Amino acid sequence: MTLADLRKEYSLAGLKETDLAKDPFRQFDKWFQEAEAAKIAEPNAMTLATAARDGRPSARTVLLKAVDGRGFVFYSNFESRKGRDLDANPFATLVFPWIALERQVIVSGPVVKTSREEAEAYFHSRPLASQLGAWASSQSTIISGRAPLEESMKTVEKKYAGRPVPLPPFWGGYRLAPETVEFWQGRRSRLHDRLRYRRESDGSWTVERLSP
Repeated sequence: MTLADLRKEYSLAGLKETDLAKDPFRQFDKWFQEAEAAKIAEPNAMTLATAARDGRPSARTVLLKAVDGRGFVFYSNFESRKGRDLDANPFATLVFPWIALERQVIVSGPVVKTSREEAEAYFHSRPLASQLGAWASSQSTIISGRAPLEESMKTVEKKYAGRPVPLPPFWGGYRLAPETVEFWQGRRSRLHDRLRYRRESDGSWTVERLSP
């Protein structure tokens, strides 16, 4: 079998303008609930695409941790590659690949850091090992092997044994405030439905159909 043979006809559903909620956040919530009901593994997993100051792109999978009318929130080490990218070029795109439902959602817009209070609340809701791991890892830096990472974790575990783990100054949240949100539904013959919400200057949303 060659890659060209890996072809699937999409036929589960369609997407019409009349199907859409008034705003993209409500529509996202509807589709997210349907992804959960379909038991998709980690439906909050999303590809985060960023670009450095020189325009070189990078992408990785991260987890959505909150969404409301202000935007889509994820957390990271600020000194990681994505953190450095966003510091230099504070715009990004998120892609939710709900392949089992023949769907994807694509969200694009500017990114800002959340408040420290919001980051504190989320950080301390994480498992203790994850809190310690944030201190132990200098994310995206080159290391000689796994042993130094495990040693760093042991040092951090000893340092904070029996007391609260503080939020690292280099760690926190980002919020992407969408300018566009595209809802993509696979259709037969690759004539997919692509409906995009675009934010107007007054804060309202316009819905546009894109050719597949």
